[in-house]
Amino acid sequence: MSQTVSVAAVDAVPEIDASGGDVQQVTRRSAARRVHTISILVRDRPGVLVRVALVFARRGYNIEGMVVSPGIDQGELSRMTISCSGDDATLEQIRKQLAKLVDVVHAIDHTGEDVLETEIALIKIRCPLEERTGILQIADQYRAKVVDYDASALVLRVYGSPAKLNAVIGLLEGYAVVELVRSGKLLMARGLHTT
Repeated sequence: MSQTVSVAAVDAVPEIDASGGDVQQVTRRSAARRVHTISILVRDRPGVLVRVALVFARRGYNIEGMVVSPGIDQGELSRMTISCSGDDATLEQIRKQLAKLVDVVHAIDHTGEDVLETEIALIKIRCPLEERTGILQIADQYRAKVVDYDASALVLRVYGSPAKLNAVIGLLEGYAVVELVRSGKLLMARGLHTT
């Protein structure tokens, strides 16, 4: 779900002037909400995942996707890639609090940066034989692979950018999608930039 959502709602809110007690209409803009991707390098210790999740929970920020994998050193460090949406100011506070955690080596917000990102999805579709041609055409167009055939269903594996997965899933909504599993976003900075 790598869509950038921009909300610029203007609300008129009554506010009491502290000096005279008059009620004034104050116009405020709600903070822009967009999808952020944070890469966190952590020491591979018990409880780190819980402490990271609590930083988000305390601020009321919802984690939409999280992928945790071992680092290059195989055992000392792990990489967390977290997708979440909300306003920039709150996210910056969360990033700073994450960087202060004992087991966090660094936390980087890659929103708006030129990065490589990919995701994998498994999609199970109930389909009689007469509907398979349409489904297989969609799969072929998006280079999805059929990984399981059954008399009444098939399972597709598709990988690529989150936008590509969203497009495939959108096209398959016209069919009987039984189950959907997404891996979450994997991300790496281009060149020698730090992820």
